[in-house]
Amino acid sequence: MSSREEVNRRRVLEAEMKRSGRLPPGQSATLDFPVLHYGGIPSFNEATWDLRVFGEVEQPMRWTWQAFLKLPTVKVTCDIHCVTRWSKFDTEWEGVLFRDFIKLFGVKPTAKYVIAHCDGSGSYTTNLELEAMLDDDVLLAYKYDGRFLEPEHGYPLRTLVPKRYFWKSAKWLRALEFSATDKPGFWEVNGYHNEGDPFKEERFSRRGFLF
Repeated sequence: MSSREEVNRRRVLEAEMKRSGRLPPGQSATLDFPVLHYGGIPSFNEATWDLRVFGEVEQPMRWTWQAFLKLPTVKVTCDIHCVTRWSKFDTEWEGVLFRDFIKLFGVKPTAKYVIAHCDGSGSYTTNLELEAMLDDDVLLAYKYDGRFLEPEHGYPLRTLVPKRYFWKSAKWLRALEFSATDKPGFWEVNGYHNEGDPFKEERFSRRGFLF
């Protein structure tokens, strides 16, 4: 496909998504899958990797990679929207449905927020209300378009929260903390909006950026 054909195709898609109400304000359609993250890409060592859940849960637990792969999975087709103003439509993901996952260990009534802890630069986290994570399209995802995630897109595991800007879908997930209080994460502390709803254009907080 020539560059002109690609531009025309993208414009047609963008117009169609705008008419159907699927393009949030301030966004542009992309045919690619841009790579954006802070810091380097962490390496994956199956022998040492695990996923933990802790905090306001009935039973703290951990899974090795092979144990996690044995959990039941679902497939989700959804649109994703980045705060940097690109939107990608009809993306296909596979992973463990979050609201089924929490049944494995139980969440206490005091749990109101979920904090995703990730590999990568420093102690990267991002936060969301537990209620937002219970939507029927929220996954702990490890496949995209029928294949395991590429490292730059979060391999081996990431959260997928399509109704929020894509930084809320945390790459390189290692732990989920269930908390009674909110704990803004890396981007939230540094000026991004705490909720990140694309259709409300919740990009930035009033605090501005620290860098």
